Amino acid sequence: MASESKVFLPVSLSPRLSILLPYTTTMAQSQSQSSLTPHEVIGDIFEDQPNPTETGFDELRDADGHLRPHWQAFVRDLPSVNSPDFSQRWREAQQLIRENGVTYNVFDEQKASLRPWRLDPLPVVIPQQEAEHLAKALPQRARLFEAILADMYGDQRLLAEGLLPPEFVFANPGYLRPLHGTTPPNKRYLHLYAANMGRDDQGYWHLLRDRTQAPTGAGYALENRIVISRLLPEAFKNCQVQRIASFFQALVNSLRSIAHKNRDNPRIVLVSDGPTSEAYFEQAYLARYLGITLAEGGDLTVRDRQVYLKVLGGLQPVDVLFRRLDDVLCDPLELQHDSFKGVTGLLQAIRAKTVSVANALGVAAVECPAMLPFLPSLCRALLGEELLLQSAPTWWCGDPAQMKQVLDRPQGLVLKAAFATRHVPTVLLDECSTEERQMHLAKLKANPSQYVAQQQMTLSTVPILTEQKTEQRRLILRAYLAADQDSFLMMPGGLACFGSTNDSRSMSMSTGGGSKDAWVLSHAPVDPFSRLPKNDAPVELTRAGGDLPSRAADNLFWLGRYAERAEGSARLLRSALTRLTDQASPGDHPEVPALLCAVVARSKEPLALQHQKGANLDLDVYPLVFHALRPYSLASVVADWHRVAGLLRDRISLDMWRVVSSVNRLFEAKTTPRSTGEVLDILDRTVMSLAAFGGLATESMTRGEGWRFLDLGRKLERCLSLITLMLATLVSPVQPESFVLDSILEVADARMTYRRRYMNQVRAEAVLDLVLLDETNPRSLVSLLLDCQADVAGLPRQSENARLSAEQRLILNSLTSIQLANVDDLTAKVGDRRQRLNDVLFAVAEDLRKLSTVLTNHYLTHLQTPRHLASTTG
Repeated sequence: MASESKVFLPVSLSPRLSILLPYTTTMAQSQSQSSLTPHEVIGDIFEDQPNPTETGFDELRDADGHLRPHWQAFVRDLPSVNSPDFSQRWREAQQLIRENGVTYNVFDEQKASLRPWRLDPLPVVIPQQEAEHLAKALPQRARLFEAILADMYGDQRLLAEGLLPPEFVFANPGYLRPLHGTTPPNKRYLHLYAANMGRDDQGYWHLLRDRTQAPTGAGYALENRIVISRLLPEAFKNCQVQRIASFFQALVNSLRSIAHKNRDNPRIVLVSDGPTSEAYFEQAYLARYLGITLAEGGDLTVRDRQVYLKVLGGLQPVDVLFRRLDDVLCDPLELQHDSFKGVTGLLQAIRAKTVSVANALGVAAVECPAMLPFLPSLCRALLGEELLLQSAPTWWCGDPAQMKQVLDRPQGLVLKAAFATRHVPTVLLDECSTEERQMHLAKLKANPSQYVAQQQMTLSTVPILTEQKTEQRRLILRAYLAADQDSFLMMPGGLACFGSTNDSRSMSMSTGGGSKDAWVLSHAPVDPFSRLPKNDAPVELTRAGGDLPSRAADNLFWLGRYAERAEGSARLLRSALTRLTDQASPGDHPEVPALLCAVVARSKEPLALQHQKGANLDLDVYPLVFHALRPYSLASVVADWHRVAGLLRDRISLDMWRVVSSVNRLFEAKTTPRSTGEVLDILDRTVMSLAAFGGLATESMTRGEGWRFLDLGRKLERCLSLITLMLATLVSPVQPESFVLDSILEVADARMTYRRRYMNQVRAEAVLDLVLLDETNPRSLVSLLLDCQADVAGLPRQSENARLSAEQRLILNSLTSIQLANVDDLTAKVGDRRQRLNDVLFAVAEDLRKLSTVLTNHYLTHLQTPRHLASTTG
């Protein structure tokens, strides 16, 4: 039948082999006969585009400018990007990205920065037939890599038969000799595999790079899908876009299947390389989505050849490590000795079969570009099949025949490191001067086995939306595979990346690139699978939650402290600024200097008040609000709060993160507000947001160990802030004292209660009773100390020990000092000074600082900073 006939087109993807890909004549005919043009469908944003034949393959249009068939349904359902509806949707989507804190960490020699994730609203559309070919070709490639790894770490038949050069083992930094002779569980080396692909100018996919160690980006692909499906719900539904939840379920099942024990409910830990990782957001995001624990190498230890997670209650055995570390960083004992990110003794636990690691250690051996030219012959030898998806034309210069080809025709070639961990710069020979080219070729001839040459490709282009118009960008698609029983399951989509300009050769976010969602279409109804549990699925009831690593507890403790420190500073600054709005002199507002001194009192930074009548307010208040480099400025505290919250993305709710992000954005503005009203508005919004954060912490968090440390940090910091305020304002009061007392009631959020009790009679003894001694006031010092006492009592400890712990004694001593205090004694003056009030508050503050130190030493610090014996002398 003509409608179902197929034509096999030869595709030259390698100097060694041409492959055949089926392509329906129906699709080819519909391409040539399509009468729809981008201009007719979605307006003038697609006008004045360059001729696709001059810039490479165009993903959207054919050579005649017609929409490709698989894009037509999408374009029909795409709202006009110039319409208010689309603009509003896109603003909401961008706001969602900001609120969710989707970032990519960028590090250079000068500083580190969190770069917002750049997502384009127009997806890349992939037809079902094309995805089906990739779903066969990529799993074959992953199976081939596993067969190569099994041989390299086994009997090494490929070396003996000359199918693999000996340099690929003996000179390959990715090959881990300590693991020779070991076999991973189920003989699975790869549980998550990624492949960077690009089209040539004829539209055929080439594989550019394999990712076998710890492929990144799957979490970003998931976030992209969530955002774009909300932005374009009609197009997403009508195009029958295949869902990606089944891919992540396959990944979880794969991780569970390699546990040596407890396979029904193994403890799986995602091992992160920490906040300095470029993709730390993704690591936290994946851990939350997959329902596994996020930890760093320092949170793990090996005892008796068993890996344990260090938690507050002790040590918990770990069954599976889902690593995001490079191979050589995973065990400083047997691999890279100066690594502080790994787990000492991990290889011993692997050999003892007490823990499983995904991906298996040692898989970097096949990630090297030098492997690419040998894959076709290896596929025939190991799998008995022809390689379905070839790499971009690549030559390993360690082979004399391939080296000759490179030297005979260096035009259009890119020189790269043959092995991924070797520090060899990438060189585009066509962009070099004659002298530079000769220099690089001389280096190549001196050490040919360390280089590969790869054909430079003109990648395909996709439209991106920039300021209500479209521009063309080069495209790379990163596809993902998850181990699935005896084969692999491809994510129906992936992470599409584009460069910062149409001529850019780098698709990295660190160089200004961006990303797109990748839609794989389906002819049939889409599988509605979801990772949400089914209603009729049995569940084992539990209230367990004692898996809090000490590092996470430390971060939660300081998250609470920074939140309260920011709220206290914001309330103080708001009160002071409100009193200065009339531009009066300090003598007209005697409480203002005391309030401002309370802001900086704990930083031990002297405050020189320069405010005079008619002077600018920024001389006094603005630096304390916006000067991010000034200790204890509000901006500095908020930045610390935001930083710590970023380390807890897998521990705090999305609403809590949005509150933190919204406050941080208030102080990230490039310019300082000029009017007092603007500053007061920022302070008001800060106080309200911080109150919302406290409400979420109180009302939404389960009362586990994480909440206890967060609450303890909040209450401890509020105690210290209140004490600092009292010491700065009431020990040596200024006259008339009523102004100072009123400002204290305002900052302590007790003015309404006071007026209901005492009307307008503002007296020191009444204020001190309400703010310090009244147990019915939740913000009073005694109430806060009672909360701290309850939190301390709930901390994990040895139940058989009948003695009070050091932290219990400290909080009890502080609480007793306040409860036994007499308000008349506290308000009594010796000369112009309330010495008794000073002594009591100072003693309580010292006890609370000691309490913080004791908590840190007991619960939050397991080890001192490690030192490598290899680096010591003498």
